[in-house]
Amino acid sequence: MALNASALLDATQSHALASGYFAAVNGHEPKSPPPSGITCAVWVEQIGPARGGSGLRSTSARLALFVRLYAPINSNVPDSIDPDLMDALDWLMAAYSGDFTLDGLVRHVDLLGAYGEPLGARAGYLQESGAEYRCMTILLPLIVDDLWNQEA
Repeated sequence: MALNASALLDATQSHALASGYFAAVNGHEPKSPPPSGITCAVWVEQIGPARGGSGLRSTSARLALFVRLYAPINSNVPDSIDPDLMDALDWLMAAYSGDFTLDGLVRHVDLLGAYGEPLGARAGYLQESGAEYRCMTILLPLIVDDLWNQEA
């Protein structure tokens, strides 16, 4: 079996876009400032074996994605920035905490960290092309079954 990275990233992006919270969802870490509203970006952070989750003939993988939510700081209503970001974050975290398999592309989200760092989010700020953004970065650890053969 091979990792279908395009399908995994596309499915994660499509899921976020379907939420209705985002003006745009990118499949890469942006190098230019998002326009306005809340923007989401999805990209690969790390991949490796899912320790303790592999069989005798194949290796299951832990694929960690970053899902970052961005909002411009120069909003007309600055007090709404964090609540708006948290509403979008809450929607995504609830979905990731449920039966989230990306239509069978992954076994599950490593919700509590059985194979590494668990699902979680961190708030921060980002400076991009002279503009400042409030952001929430989700670590989305996905477990993909039987990805690599262990047979010679």
